[in-house]
Amino acid sequence: MSEHFTTRLTKAMSTSNSDQTTFHGDITLVASLCESSLASLSEIATSVESIKIEQKDFMEIGCYLYRASATIVELQTTENTSINAAVIRQSLSKSMLLAIDILEGFQPNELSSTVKQLEAVINHMGECLSSIPPSTFEKMKYAEITARSLSREMKMAKFQVSQIQEPKPNKQLPEPLPLEEQPEIASTIAESDLYSIIADVSQVNSQLSDIPQPVEVLRSKSCKNPSTKSLRNLREAAQYVEPLYESFFCPLTKEIMDDPVTIQSGVTYERKAITEWFEEFENSEEVICPATENKLVSRALSPNIALKAAIDEWKDRNDIARIKVIHKALSLYNTESMVLDVLDDLRDICQRRRDKIVEVHNIGITQLLAKLLEYKDRKVRCNALEILRHLAEDDDEGKELIGKTTAITMSVRMLSSSYQPIRHAALLLLVELSKYESLLDKIGRVAGGILLLIRTKYGRSTDGFASDAADQILGNLAQCPDNIKCMAENGFFEPLLDSLIKGSEEMKTKIATYLGEIVLGHESKTYVAERAAPALIHMVHSGNPFARKAAFKALSQISANHLNGRILVEAGIMKIMIEEMFTRKIYDEPIDSLKEASGILANILESGSELETIKVNTQGHTMASNYVVLNIIYMIESSNPDELNLNLIRILSCLTKSPKSADTIVSAVKESEASYMLVDMINSPNEELGIAVIKLLTTLSPYMGHTLVDRLSKMNGQPESLIQNTSNMTQITERKALSAKFLAALPHQNLTLNLALLSTNTVPGILQTINHIQRNGIRSSRYASAYLEGLVGILVRFTATLYEPRVLSELINYNFTTVFTDLLMKTHSNEIKRLAANGLQKLSTQTINLSKPPKPNRKKFMNLIYLLNFRCFGSSSKSKVHVCPVHRGACSSQSTFCLIEARAVEGLLACLDHQDPEVVEDALSALCTLLDDKVDLDNSVKMLNEMNATQQVMKVVKDHKKESVWQKAFWMIERFLTKGGHRIAFAVSEDRLFDTTLVTAFHHGDVYTRQMTEKILMYLDKMPSFTNTFTM
Repeated sequence: MSEHFTTRLTKAMSTSNSDQTTFHGDITLVASLCESSLASLSEIATSVESIKIEQKDFMEIGCYLYRASATIVELQTTENTSINAAVIRQSLSKSMLLAIDILEGFQPNELSSTVKQLEAVINHMGECLSSIPPSTFEKMKYAEITARSLSREMKMAKFQVSQIQEPKPNKQLPEPLPLEEQPEIASTIAESDLYSIIADVSQVNSQLSDIPQPVEVLRSKSCKNPSTKSLRNLREAAQYVEPLYESFFCPLTKEIMDDPVTIQSGVTYERKAITEWFEEFENSEEVICPATENKLVSRALSPNIALKAAIDEWKDRNDIARIKVIHKALSLYNTESMVLDVLDDLRDICQRRRDKIVEVHNIGITQLLAKLLEYKDRKVRCNALEILRHLAEDDDEGKELIGKTTAITMSVRMLSSSYQPIRHAALLLLVELSKYESLLDKIGRVAGGILLLIRTKYGRSTDGFASDAADQILGNLAQCPDNIKCMAENGFFEPLLDSLIKGSEEMKTKIATYLGEIVLGHESKTYVAERAAPALIHMVHSGNPFARKAAFKALSQISANHLNGRILVEAGIMKIMIEEMFTRKIYDEPIDSLKEASGILANILESGSELETIKVNTQGHTMASNYVVLNIIYMIESSNPDELNLNLIRILSCLTKSPKSADTIVSAVKESEASYMLVDMINSPNEELGIAVIKLLTTLSPYMGHTLVDRLSKMNGQPESLIQNTSNMTQITERKALSAKFLAALPHQNLTLNLALLSTNTVPGILQTINHIQRNGIRSSRYASAYLEGLVGILVRFTATLYEPRVLSELINYNFTTVFTDLLMKTHSNEIKRLAANGLQKLSTQTINLSKPPKPNRKKFMNLIYLLNFRCFGSSSKSKVHVCPVHRGACSSQSTFCLIEARAVEGLLACLDHQDPEVVEDALSALCTLLDDKVDLDNSVKMLNEMNATQQVMKVVKDHKKESVWQKAFWMIERFLTKGGHRIAFAVSEDRLFDTTLVTAFHHGDVYTRQMTEKILMYLDKMPSFTNTFTM
């Protein structure tokens, strides 16, 4: 509605209280009455859909009532309201109420009666309109013409009924004004070109008979499709709900003019139409007026400003009326076709009259369009999206109003529609809405919205248009930092990285903060590292405290991926981190830069970077230099928070991988308080720190194991705290497993540590735990296997101090030979097999010392007495003494650790087929104890040969190339050849592959290996033909 018209309505409402009428000038009530009458007419027309004549009549009645309501409003708003005009307005209002009363009382069996009653009401309203004094419309000529035209039509209105019924008495109509009270009516005004500038009106009147009258237009539109729903017909008729005049129509196009111009003949035409008409005449003298057919001397066109103003005023009023009808139609929609027609009409208004979009918003159509996005018909949804886009174009208030509806959420959902037009329409709407900054956050917060947009963006091969639109939307959404973060979380990092590199300081800080918070995949971390590392490093070096904090967090996140280590090193991060740790001091920062820098440095070093080639300052120091190592150790000696200590320990653990820095670390730790600090950290309540320091000490134990044992023995509660609660199998943690392995890695010969462990009754608990793990399997816990290896390693360490009586007694008491044999035979862990074989080797070396030969009998007759006693009274198990053929004495698996009695030989020979050379070597070492010079070699070789040991040892030589394995295997073969006789020599000489391996070892082995192979070759070369007797 135009501003001028709205002002007049408001003024009328404020002044109408003085009218002593029933209606009291309430314009809102007039509009409500009109809408009520239209709704009732629509329902009735729908119910009589099969009776086409009455349906058409109801259509015309509705149009008359609607047009009459506009006249009532004009009467209410006119500034020259006379007493007669007020009475007429009151009569019209009562007639409107009466029409509504008739409609509300409608019964299907009273159809004809209802039509006749409504016809009487319409005729009466026409009489009332004709009684309006001309002075009422003093300054509104168009309103007077409207009222006169409408009056004439309504007085002459007749409605046909399909069957004759005896009408019931009509409800009492308002009394018409007495003749003496009716004002003098001015002479009839011609309704042709009222605003003609040049010509006389009478010249044109006769030429306009072919222009349709308003009612004819309504009738023609309502009868185009008799099967159309009544409400749809009302909508079509509402296109001309405001009264039309012949003068509005161009005589050529028969359409309402947009740019009326008057020619020499005085007739007004559409500028474009008359221009095209003139162009058809080549000779200017032959040009005629299309309407009068009179020749024209001039082709001059004069703008008919007054008529254009009247047409524009009519269009404005008409569009407002159409918008109201559209709102009503959308509120009552029930069929797809009806809704589609209404949407087409609305689209036409929105495209043609951008100034009416405010009216569309104000009346509530925007909300109705948003509801249509849930409509079942996809064409309706598509059209609704398109119209919403028109409403949003170049209108921030419209965008904001749309944002308050469900349109954004529904549009995002439609991005996954299988119907391409809907997807495109939804994208175009989101493009418009995303141009409004206030809606960026709301669009980004729709669940899955950004993810769908990213997927659409990268689907260019299937839909290029959608890809471009999605890219534009994402670009708009990137103005909101929260959306940038969401895009990164969904794998689209370009906005985030662009903002980090090119954004403002505030934006860079926000983006760096996001990088420190979001969880990135490995591939994403690599891509982000390549683009973001230089900017983040610069922020750490020269940024403000908050920027430094954000950059540190982001670099910590990126460096956690080991693939990024090289990228960060190449970006120059090492110098900055070393500077932060050793030289730069900034106080009162919101972040512990020392802790953050050390953590980032530890992450990079753990990625496997070359320590000796990474320069850390301008002096040429590298990560492996003493400068770095000594500074780290110095920092460890200070009292630091656990998190900083953890990072320092991680750095030291990485530095131990370089021989140069490892020597410096061992030397510095030995000579400083750092060794005490490290050992003390074992008991730290911080689980992660405890694990890290145990790993470091385990690595250092081969170089300074005795020092560590000394430090442990001086710490309260050590070393027993490292192996406490061995029987608790429900909580085998990584720390617990590493503690056991650390104790096992310390020097086995350290008697102090071994006795300390024995004094705390460690052995029974370990054996109980081992049995539990063997029964339940290592799958009972993630760290069960490592824990078992550590426990077995602790048992093995005792075998290195068998010279100590307390240790020897403990091992005999718990039958260690059987324990190791069972572990060798029943476990599948390579490390446990190796440890068990190593333990058996050490135990077996003591067997010859523990095995004692039986005492000889003094007298022969004692043998006879003994024999008689044996026969008479039976044998006694205590009197029977078993003599080991190899150790030549009384042996048992428990008391003398005899491998033969423990049946460990079979298990050791089985280990020779193992793929792990460490396991094979320890098994060979244990078997070598049975071929020692102190044992009975003949019996030992015979026993081993019966178990096919020669072939298995020869296979070891062929399968493994480790020097130490070769040496032990060749030593055993030399023993077999020396004591084994012809059969062994023949078996060795017949194996051509072994012979080749023997020659290879002779050429490429070390001195000891060559000596062994030389002896074997000598034995083989001296072998005579096999038809003769073999002699040594």
